[in-house]
Amino acid sequence: MEKIEVRLQICGTSYYILTDEDKDYTEALGAELNDRMTRILRSRRNLSVTQAAVLAALESLDKQKKAEQSSENLRSQVKDYLEDAAKAKSERDFYKREIERLKGSAADAPPKLW
Repeated sequence: MEKIEVRLQICGTSYYILTDEDKDYTEALGAELNDRMTRILRSRRNLSVTQAAVLAALESLDKQKKAEQSSENLRSQVKDYLEDAAKAKSERDFYKREIERLKGSAADAPPKLW
């Protein structure tokens, strides 16, 4: 994919970045970063833009790590479910064969006369 230049406005400063992502997606990321940093700067008036950027980066990394952990937990659960399903299928197949074997045995058995 061809790289495009996207202008982002973050905390009053323009940034021009080259990206191979969609322009709207990239602008949405820039707007979200601007919102986070603006929120941080408003809540702590003594911070610099650089300090706000570091705090915003830490927030993002925290969310990313938690999402990765959640993803890993889900993958583990899916793996367990797939193993359980495979085991249940194997048991089902065993019992189907056993039913067929018993049907065959019953058909071959002499009739009971009592």
